[in-house]
Amino acid sequence: MITDVPGVLVGHHERIGDGWATGTTVVLVPDGAVGAVDQRGGAPGTRETNLLEPENLVQRVNAVCLSGGSAYGLAAADGVMKWLSERNLGFPVGAQPHEVVPIVPAAVLFDLPRSEWGNRPDASFGYAACEAASGSFTLGTVGAGAGAAVGSLKGGIGSASEVVGEYTVGALAAVNAAGEAVDLTTGRAYAADHGDFGVTWPSRPADLPSRRTDLNTTIGVVAVDAALSKAEARRLAVAAQDGLARAVRPAHSMFDGDTVFALATGARELPDASGPFGLAARPAALDTLCAAAARVFARAMVHGLLAATTAGGVPAYRDVWPEAFA
Repeated sequence: MITDVPGVLVGHHERIGDGWATGTTVVLVPDGAVGAVDQRGGAPGTRETNLLEPENLVQRVNAVCLSGGSAYGLAAADGVMKWLSERNLGFPVGAQPHEVVPIVPAAVLFDLPRSEWGNRPDASFGYAACEAASGSFTLGTVGAGAGAAVGSLKGGIGSASEVVGEYTVGALAAVNAAGEAVDLTTGRAYAADHGDFGVTWPSRPADLPSRRTDLNTTIGVVAVDAALSKAEARRLAVAAQDGLARAVRPAHSMFDGDTVFALATGARELPDASGPFGLAARPAALDTLCAAAARVFARAMVHGLLAATTAGGVPAYRDVWPEAFA
């Protein structure tokens, strides 16, 4: 899980049923983390991403808010700010402890067709997700993944992590893409070779109804316990997008606003000494972390697909190919 990175917590809040299939997921870093972002595709919905540019003032963020509801769902970040401000967590702007501005970048995915019109996350969803945040959380049709869909199938929240030397790299993805995550002629996930997912991949096509998939967006977070600059953290986010592209075909379309945030908690320094062949050790270590970021994000995408349950009229993988879980 992404929470294998010390200092990272995750919370969900969703509504499913009675005309609802949407929600919000918060990746909380109470002690702060250096933040960055990489956005691909033609239909993004984001908030507070410009401040993550390396040349801008603020260095550390307090949380990342991922939400359904398209642009309406950006309101969920207001609740995250309220929760943080009540605890005096944020960028100091005055002499008193409560005089802070919480830094909460946010991104949304398009899940409006899965709910009755007008049912979408608001500030209360973000606040409730913070209240639920911990080191243990559920995957699948929860939080921002409640109304997610990936191609012909139900999407959801997925997560994965990997230990790389003395560092831990983790990822969380809300899988919601216009492209397919599965070869529909066999039932095998495109990123199946990125790990052992505890399933037996089938080898038969599925009879699935055609579904309009325009307007989607996969959003997520990659985290590491290394001490990175904002520019270095952005390289981590760029690499995580490679993992997304391994898991979905096509990726980063005009109808996706694929956005990945990076969080570097700073617990462990990167080496600065010279390495072999005259190469500096720091960029070599960063490159190793970036390679891991691509792998864990791809695995998180598969876990989100496999953990999802049918909701909002979109069939889940586990219902289409139940034999994979036998």
